[in-house]
Amino acid sequence: MCLRSAYAIDNAGIEVLLYMRKEDLIILSIETSCDETAVAVTRNGREILADELISQVDLHALYGGVVPELASRNHAAHIGRLAELAMTNAGIRRNDIDAIAVTYAPGLIGALLVGVNFAKGLALALDVPLVPVHHIRGHIAANYIAYPELEPPFLCCIVSGGNSVIADIRDYTDIRIIGRSRDDAAGECFDKVARILGLGYPGGAALDKLAQSGGDEMRYSLPRPHIEGRPYDMSFSGLKTAIINIVHNAEQRSEDLDKASLAASFAAAVSEILVPRVMAAAVECDRSKIAIAGGVAANTRIRADFLSAAQSGERMLYIPPLRLCGDNAAMIGCQGYYEFLAGVRADMSLNAYATMDVGDSAPFVSSAIR
Repeated sequence: MCLRSAYAIDNAGIEVLLYMRKEDLIILSIETSCDETAVAVTRNGREILADELISQVDLHALYGGVVPELASRNHAAHIGRLAELAMTNAGIRRNDIDAIAVTYAPGLIGALLVGVNFAKGLALALDVPLVPVHHIRGHIAANYIAYPELEPPFLCCIVSGGNSVIADIRDYTDIRIIGRSRDDAAGECFDKVARILGLGYPGGAALDKLAQSGGDEMRYSLPRPHIEGRPYDMSFSGLKTAIINIVHNAEQRSEDLDKASLAASFAAAVSEILVPRVMAAAVECDRSKIAIAGGVAANTRIRADFLSAAQSGERMLYIPPLRLCGDNAAMIGCQGYYEFLAGVRADMSLNAYATMDVGDSAPFVSSAIR
């Protein structure tokens, strides 16, 4: 792909960079949707040249959860230095970068704005295309990095701190939502239950460890909600409330609480909400491949149950390694590559959005490319 660009004007009067193919496409990607500042450099979507991250976990643990203003300030303090480090570790110079990809939605609005504005400035300074990437699409793309052989179509279950979605991946940028949580996300529920049990923040790993410490998952009866008329939609708020009631009742009666068994019961309930829906959706959509993505995909019980169900249902299962389950910029660069090839571009008016549907990238597709 020649780095010299030809220009075209779409119907909205926006300049869109049209690039011809070249052998290698190098993208610098930025992820700041929550409490991790991340910058990566990827080649051709699937090869990570550098993947840098600064976590704010210790800072936010003092408050029992993410403080949005602190997250934004820390992103602003570190993102420039992190971008320089990513380029150094990737062994590239600024003029080697072909495009900038950035998470623009969904997430904490202040945190997103730091990444979006930094990306806009960098793209403008380098005179390269700016590619907006939806955070959930990025989590899906983590599987492309882990499994180079994986190609659409397939079904994907994305479970993270802010999202719980079942999606039919018809193509790299053609995604249809099959089901989603109507209230709390699964990851949010994990963190809140961990806090109730006194495990601190972030709670997912601690809760998983507690559940694996010999607890009896049959000890506590917990709800598995179903939504009438929407077989693939999910609800986790009732499950969270049930845990709160069990803990409070035990405290009021001065009864001992079997935390290990409660953690095991909770993990089993979440898994039994997710796994059957995903397997049923795979049958309905006629998908032989299933992928799992997002931070909750790191949970031991959920990974094991998906593996068992996939084997029973004769489906191929793809779960990224733990390092790619959480937020990272490499997954944004990977998805950014496919968005780039699909003609997705943004100009300097790009904004950040706290919420945004994962299925539609049409507003960013140049009419000159469509």
